[in-house]
Amino acid sequence: MAVCERDRRARILIAEDDPVASNLLQNLLDLVGFDSDVAPTGVDAVNMWEQGYYDLITMDVQMPRMDGLTATRIIRQREKAKGEHIPIVAMSAHTFREDEEKGYAAGMDAYLTKPLDLDRGLTTIRELIEKQRSTCDSPN
Repeated sequence: MAVCERDRRARILIAEDDPVASNLLQNLLDLVGFDSDVAPTGVDAVNMWEQGYYDLITMDVQMPRMDGLTATRIIRQREKAKGEHIPIVAMSAHTFREDEEKGYAAGMDAYLTKPLDLDRGLTTIRELIEKQRSTCDSPN
């Protein structure tokens, strides 16, 4: 369900199996004004996306039980029925061009590599959230 409330803090779902990485990202996002929840597996990411409203998902590509590419494909399939689109940002240690292409082919909106360039990562997240919120201002 799309919620168009520009003044509320954006809510981000962090799909990341590494507790150190997810804790670091969650603390960083809190410092810059975002709320966040953590999903330690792709299965959890899909379930949490279905149960709660998020403005964006950061998706680790390699996770247990279900990888981030599969989780992204499932979310994109389910969105079609709802007519919605949530920005999904891949976060991966895989730096080859073909890995990035697989991310985009799965439906990801951006692909960031680890270790994360914080400035680039935050800029990407902010731009995608702003773009998403700007669709609220457009007449349907």
